[in-house]
Amino acid sequence: MPLLIVAIGVLLLLIFIMKFKLNTFVSLIIVAIVVALSLGMPMGEVIKSVESGLGGTLAHIALIFGMGAMLGRLIADSGGANRIAVTLIDKFGEKRIQWAVLFASFIVGIALFLEVAIVLLVPIIFSIAKELKVSIVKLGLPMVTAALATHAFLPPHPGPTAVAAEYGANIGLVLIYGIIVAIPTVIFAGILYPKLAKKIVPTAFTREGSESFGVQKTFKLEETPGFGISLFTALFPVILMALGAIVDMIQPALGFSDNMLVNFIRFIGNSSMAMLLSLLLAIYTMGLRRNIPIKTLMDSCSSAINSLGMLLLIIGGGGALKQVLIDGGVGDYVADIFAGSSMSPVFFAWTVAAILRICLGSGTVATLTTAGLVIPSLAGIPDVNLELVALATGAGSAIASHVNDAGFWMVKESLGMTLKEAFGTYTVLSTIVAVSGLICTLLLDMIV
Repeated sequence: MPLLIVAIGVLLLLIFIMKFKLNTFVSLIIVAIVVALSLGMPMGEVIKSVESGLGGTLAHIALIFGMGAMLGRLIADSGGANRIAVTLIDKFGEKRIQWAVLFASFIVGIALFLEVAIVLLVPIIFSIAKELKVSIVKLGLPMVTAALATHAFLPPHPGPTAVAAEYGANIGLVLIYGIIVAIPTVIFAGILYPKLAKKIVPTAFTREGSESFGVQKTFKLEETPGFGISLFTALFPVILMALGAIVDMIQPALGFSDNMLVNFIRFIGNSSMAMLLSLLLAIYTMGLRRNIPIKTLMDSCSSAINSLGMLLLIIGGGGALKQVLIDGGVGDYVADIFAGSSMSPVFFAWTVAAILRICLGSGTVATLTTAGLVIPSLAGIPDVNLELVALATGAGSAIASHVNDAGFWMVKESLGMTLKEAFGTYTVLSTIVAVSGLICTLLLDMIV
């Protein structure tokens, strides 16, 4: 019954948005309340759950999302994004520009959360698309593929890191195996699938993108900052977060205790702090250093935030729907279904994570919930490769991103797609990431 209620809730949401043209945020909140009541939640707890989901989602991303948007806007308005775009086009050529975007997004995505990576990369993608006069979706799909794959497979992202700890897996091996799995996966989903998607939803590839991240300006190349400083500014949060992640990974292996230096690196490597420091750097490198008045820079920052209002509400609405599904006991119901299962640990972990992801929306929640269900089944199985079980869990948590996933709305809104186009591109793409991740993990299980 809970799974049927989830399906009806999704259908109701689609009817509200597509047939009645109701505002997406309002539709999400209405459906969240209806689903919560249908799942038997006490009336007094329904609004608390909605508020908790909305607030929890925005608490996680609002700070880094807001500063990331300002950082991206400063780089774009100064011409830095245009310089990066032109340089990538020159180095890779127009025919291979999707590979350039995929490569750059994969590098950036290793250290950044999915939401942060998208916020930082969208202005650059806009600039490249405008320069080449191609659809934002053509370049946006490789970008979100790389961001999703790194988010699902690679530490220091919260899902892979937490589940590796839960299983007792070696986090270094999870990272190595994750890169091996992620490389073919991003090629399948980010390069090959978009060619098919263009035939399935051709209208998506006529999109120029929304104005959620601002209208891109036109520049003469000589007016823009240098490639090196533009790239360094864009990647500065990646560098800071990577430093924090490296310290977290090597400290247990080397056995040294916390000290002032370690704590300082962790402090500046925190995602919110890294974004703040990067924003301050961008104010200098993209503005003050080039004699741009501070008022002009702050106007750019304000316009970036002003255009994000509805997008943030929609993402929060997706979080509200996710929370009522969790609080309504959908995860517990799925746990009961799989009680006593005797599947292969790798396939079992992937299946449970996939079902939880589809029902709950949050990949991280699905990952952590799966660990609690799978760990008891590992006790009687000899020679289980815990690193691959962790990867399979991450792969399953990426499947079928749809309306109960805040990331789905971020991708849809930032690339300016309709619901149908988002289903035909990002939902299918995320499923390919999940299935390809499972296949590659099973192949690795035969080798290592």
